[in-house]
Parts: sequence; structure tokens; C-alpha cells
Amino acid sequence: MEDLVESILDYVRADYTDYAIMINGEWGSGKTYFWNNKIRNKIDSLSLNGKKYSTIYMSLYGISNLEDISKKIFIETTQLMDKDMKKYMMAHDTTSIPEYAKTGLDMAHLFGAKQTGDKFDYGQFFSTDDKVLCFDDLERANVDVIDILGYINNFVEHDHIKTIIICNEKELATKLKSSNLEMKTFIATYLLDKEGTLLNADKPLVEKITEKIEYIFDKANDYERIKEKLIGETFEYAPQFSYIINGLLMRYESNPDLIRFLREHTNLITNTFIKSGTRNLRILKHALNDFKKIYETVNKFYPNTNLRVLQTMLIFTIAVSFEIKAGKITKDKFVNINSNEEYKAILVSSRVLMDNRQFYIKEFDNNYYFNFKSEYRFFKFIEMYVRDRIFDMKVFKQDMEMIIETIDTEKLPGYKRLLIEEYWKISDDQFPAVIEEVIENVENGDLTLIELVKLFAYFSYFSRKNLIPYDMPTIKEKFLEGMDLVAEKSEYCSNISEELSRIGIDVGEDMKDILKHFHELNKELKKKMYRDKAEEIFKCIPMKMETFYDKFTTECMEKPILNYYDAYKMVQRITCASNEDIVKIKEMLVDRARKNKSQLSSELDFMINLKAELEKYYKDKETSIKTVMIKEFTEDLQTIIDIYSDMPKKTIFTRKK
Repeated sequence: MEDLVESILDYVRADYTDYAIMINGEWGSGKTYFWNNKIRNKIDSLSLNGKKYSTIYMSLYGISNLEDISKKIFIETTQLMDKDMKKYMMAHDTTSIPEYAKTGLDMAHLFGAKQTGDKFDYGQFFSTDDKVLCFDDLERANVDVIDILGYINNFVEHDHIKTIIICNEKELATKLKSSNLEMKTFIATYLLDKEGTLLNADKPLVEKITEKIEYIFDKANDYERIKEKLIGETFEYAPQFSYIINGLLMRYESNPDLIRFLREHTNLITNTFIKSGTRNLRILKHALNDFKKIYETVNKFYPNTNLRVLQTMLIFTIAVSFEIKAGKITKDKFVNINSNEEYKAILVSSRVLMDNRQFYIKEFDNNYYFNFKSEYRFFKFIEMYVRDRIFDMKVFKQDMEMIIETIDTEKLPGYKRLLIEEYWKISDDQFPAVIEEVIENVENGDLTLIELVKLFAYFSYFSRKNLIPYDMPTIKEKFLEGMDLVAEKSEYCSNISEELSRIGIDVGEDMKDILKHFHELNKELKKKMYRDKAEEIFKCIPMKMETFYDKFTTECMEKPILNYYDAYKMVQRITCASNEDIVKIKEMLVDRARKNKSQLSSELDFMINLKAELEKYYKDKETSIKTVMIKEFTEDLQTIIDIYSDMPKKTIFTRKK
């Protein structure tokens, strides 16, 4: 790095130059930081041939015309600068006028100059013979790059002003090729058609159009020609990451605990940064800013957090930041992973079963945690914070409480050690105790249905390998009895395939009976879940109608929830509702049936029973607005019955009475 600095200073020291130099590097690699911290001050301290040099730095980011560049140089170089502005700059120890002072001002009046003619010529006021110009972000300008380089060439070739250009040539090449692509394609297609070669089968059409575009609009060649004329030397910027990272850490000096932690773990930061496969220091800077909040929040609410956990949080924050912000993955890769247990279960299944569906997670773990042993490697609150910029305190506390419970794996319940770890990590001395503990859990009904199914797969495998003192019939009996024991207090499992995919063992034939019994019990749990949901929703009629409408329209429009409710109870509630609500409920049911008849046709029996119960209600009552509304309700129920009756019989579910 020092050699690069000296090479740039040699260019500035040279008595005569008629060329510029270029510093080329990737976005976010620290080129601007390198200029500000290693080059600018050294140039500003140079005094050569009676001249004391000073630098003028200009970012071309967003520049939309060449006059904007002239304005910037004029502001930085004019001797007519307003005294108050100079006083402000001295007080704030800055060499550049703040952007807000440059915008919306009449430049001529501000600096005492007068406008002559229709346009103010800022170029007349340059005083640059003792200046070194630095143009940054060449590839981000909104002006044609060829025009900008031609403009800069005037300073270099005619005035011999020392000029340094900072850019990312890789992105510049992409920009030159992709600008106005639609227009170029249209013209190239038109010309090929005029030449009569458009539809010739000699080569693919896309290839012919691409070649024609390059032939007509070869801006890259124009760029190379003017670069050869303008740029004398191009320096490839390869940053010394340790130096730059130390510079990034200086911003945290105000927090002694944080800066001490970061400096002690510079190697973790550097290694994770290198493993990301990018040179984007801007993302690293943002990741460290995110970790600042994470570190401070953890220390505030959980001051005794294990050091290994904090180290892993640092790695994870940087790793997830690079994976998401560098465009290496889509944001949703981690969305469905809600805990460290799920993360580790995915790793187990992907490694043991070679499950390519989870290939990315395995690669992520192998890359960033290689040679770094940590039992807790996924933090949902950090992933959400990086992905959505929301620091969810509820999720944060859930994660931290789980960390406290599970950081010492030997204190984990035995069944969790089997489900979230590779079983071979359990020592031979501990294994028998883990097995007996799980058997006790099964017999006492301490586990959920889906946990029992997954654990049976392990016990079946262990039995086949003679690792446990239980034969297969005994194991199967214990697990079937355990499933019956916990059936009532378990919850319905909707993501069965996903859960079973996390079993880190090759599943044997013995699973068939267990799975069959599980599906039977899970089906009953589904019915119970829907019955409870139906009761929760319909009890809102008639006193909490807004809540009813909200819940029904968001949760029940495509689900046959009415199969799990009693028609007579529905009549009692509907008839107590206002006339307006009776009409609204009726219209909602008809609209729902028309839009989702294939999903809801199993409600046919319910609709028939509901119609019969409503007819009983108004049969002996005097005519009133309510009875008329109820009668119209039954007529519309017949419409729904007709809709459902037209569906194939195999889709119709008859509710058990």
C-alpha cells in the first residue's frame, strides 16, 4: 500500500505531466477512504517549486451535465468566496463547501461575480495551477463518460493540471455496453432488416443483433482510445483490510466496551469479511453499525451473556449482511428459519440425507463457521434486523432466553440433543442416559406428536444398529402409547413434510405404522383446531360484529370452517343480529361460495341444516323486517346449496353428527 502511495506522490511531484492517473477498484473496497486518509493530506502538505499544492475532490455521482463539474471546481477554487462562508469552513475544519450551501444559491451573487449574457461561465474563474484535481465515482455520473473524459482532458493536456480519477472500470464497462440498450437494439434490428440479413439462419438472431450493436455503438472502443490518450498510469487498488478495518473501528471509540470487544476480535471481522468473497467495505461498515446496536442491546438486557455467543453474533451479523446486501442470495433464504433449533435441524438433514433443498444453508454454515465451534449459530432477531431493518424486541428476548437455556448442550433435554445435533456428537458415556431420558419422556407424555414421530425414526435406527437395549416391537409399542397419551394436548401440525425432512437419519420401514397413527391423530387435531376457531369467530355474533367480519374474511373465506360448527347455534346468533348484519352475513356467504366452491363444497350438509333451522325460526312468527330478511337468507342459502351440489361428489365431505 505504501508503494502505491509513493507512486501517486511521484506523479504529483513530477515537474511536467500531460496525463492523468487512474485508481481502479471495486465498489465499496475503500478507494475513497484511501484517498481521504492516505493521499489527500500528503498532497496538501507538498510544496514544490514555490507552490504549495492543495487538493480539490469532486464526486461525479449523480452529475447530470458538465456545467455541474465547472460549478464544483469554481466553488472550490475561486478567490471571490464569501467571507462568511470561509469563516464557516474554518470553524468546522472543512476544506469543502457543504452541499446544502451549493444548492439553491445564485452563485454569481454569492461570490461577488456578475453574470454577463444569458449564461454564467464558471470556467472563467478557475484558478487551478497549484491544485491537484481528484474525480471520484466516474462510473456513477449521469453524463456520457466519453464527454467527461474529454472535459477532464482539457485540464490535463492543455493546462497540465495534476489529475487523479477514481473509478470502478468493471462497472464502467458494463455501463458503456448497457446504456440505451432498447434504442440500440431497435436500430440494429432495423439495419439488419434493411440489409436483408435479419432472418438469415446463418447464426442466432440475438448474436447478430449483439454484433451489430457493438459495430455501430462501440463506446468501449471510444473509451479505450480516449483513456489511452488521457490516462498515463492505472493503479489497481488492492486494500490492506487490516488497516482499513482499524480505521472503521475508530468510530466506536466513544463506547469503551464495544471498541475493546471489536479490537480483540479483529481477526473474526477480517476472516468473515474475506469469507464473504467480496471487497465491499461499505457493507462491512453497515454490518458493524448494526452490530453496535446488537452489542449494546445485549449488554443492556443480558449483561452476563457468554463470550462465545457474542463472538458468534459478530460473525453472523457480518455474514448475513454480506449474503443479503451483496446480492448473493434473495432475502427469503432465512425467512422460514425461526430458531437456532430449526437451523441446526436443517444442517443435520442436509448433511446426513444429502438434502439439496437445504444446500444453501449447509454452504453458509460451512463457509462462515468453518473451524469455529459454536452450538448457537443462528439468531432470528439479527437476521430480521439485517433483512428488514426492524429490531424486534420480542424476538430478541425469545432468542436470548433460548440461548440461556441451551448454551450448555449437556444441559439440553435428551430429546433435543437427538433432534438438533448429529447424534454421534453425544459421547459414549452420555448416550445411555440420553436414551433412558427420552424413553421416560415418551412414557410420561412430555413431548408433542411430531417430536415423537421424529424421535421414533432415531430409535428405530439405533435398534437396527444395536445401539440401544430395546427391540423393535417394544420401541413401537412405547411410542404408539406415548402418541395416544399426548394426542389431546398436542397442536395440529400443518407442515408435516417440512418437519419430517429435518430427520437426520435414514428412515426405515418401521415408520409406516407410526406415520399412519400420527396422520389419524393429526387429522383429529385439525378438526379440534377448526372447531375451536369456529367457536372463537362465531361467538362474536352479534356483540362484536367488526371482529367477526375481520376474522371471517381473513381466515375463513377459503376454509370450510362451517363444517365444524353447529347449525342450530348459528341460527341463534344470526337471529340476534341486526337486520343490516343479517343481510351482510348472507351476502358474504354467497360471495364466498361462488368464489371458492371447490374448497368449500364440503359445507353442503351444514348449509342444508342451516336452511332448515332458519325456516323453523320464521315459520310461526309474525311478519316483520327481520323475518323477511331471514326468509331471504334461506332463499340465498338454497343458491349456495345448488352451487355446492354441482361439485363432484368425491369433493364433498359429510360432517359427522
